Amino acid sequence: MVADRQTRIATFLAAQGWTGAERTPLAGDASTRRYWRLRRRDDPSATAVLMDAPLPAHRTAAFLNIDAALCRTGLSAPAVLAGDAADGLVLLEDFGDDSYTALLDAGAAPLPLYRTACDVLIHLRRQIDLAVPAMRTLPAYDTEAFCAQLVLFADDYLTGCGRPLDTKARAAFFDLWAALLKPAAAGPQTLLLRDYHAGNLFRLAGRDSVAACGLIDFQDAGLGPAHYDLVSLLEDARRDLPAEVSDDCVARYRAAFPGDELFDACWHVLATVRHLRVIAVFDRLSRNGTDRYLVHMPRLKRYLKSHLAAPAMAPLADWMAAHTPGLLA
Repeated sequence: MVADRQTRIATFLAAQGWTGAERTPLAGDASTRRYWRLRRRDDPSATAVLMDAPLPAHRTAAFLNIDAALCRTGLSAPAVLAGDAADGLVLLEDFGDDSYTALLDAGAAPLPLYRTACDVLIHLRRQIDLAVPAMRTLPAYDTEAFCAQLVLFADDYLTGCGRPLDTKARAAFFDLWAALLKPAAAGPQTLLLRDYHAGNLFRLAGRDSVAACGLIDFQDAGLGPAHYDLVSLLEDARRDLPAEVSDDCVARYRAAFPGDELFDACWHVLATVRHLRVIAVFDRLSRNGTDRYLVHMPRLKRYLKSHLAAPAMAPLADWMAAHTPGLLA
């Protein structure tokens, strides 16, 4: 199977004129997707990125649709140089090495970067047309979808922690979430990119305003609550962000939508559902032999404690205290 996959990749690259290109693996994510930077041997300045996504074809097709939708709004998704959705192979524009993660790790000031990333979300919410056919085919991140994401926490994670839920406690957990998620379901909707954080953002030289922020890793995007990606950006599982930067971006976003009366209610709920899901995912990866994400667990638990302290989250906080004592210690 590996040899067959390599043959398919070689055939795809040959058809695009990249035969014999030097391949350098790029950092991936917690999925089966793999990425390589391609560099022509006869012209080292010519580069591209190969995405190998051996998943169901509709996932790659969704990526291509979302990429095109983002570009239509004036945002910087990678230009698609070639794509074979059926085979899960895409040749993309190379955004280079200036990811937000790399820049921040090298000492770049976070505020300008995060303001631009915040402006991207403002622009996307204002400009995306959710009525076009390509958008209507995307998954809906609604109450049912968010509750489905929490199954991993309720069943897998808590059982692994030695605290399996009985039928009554499990039902109470999801009843609470059905009620908590109502503001998010009723609030403003947009194209939810889902993994919008420093590792998936790039500073692009020679581009202005929101186009200066390159976007990758959005194949799991769907239609959902407008505030979710701001949570993902400002409460990154992998990075501590200075409070003044987070506060500035929240104020900037809220000023852009002064009539958004559901922001506070949505903020705590969407942050909590995201952090519970990520905790469960990181734990499962660890049990499957990938333990590099465990270092982020204390940060995620700090986030959770802060949101559970909000008055609106009191019913869930009480449930957690009763059924998951010590989880946030």
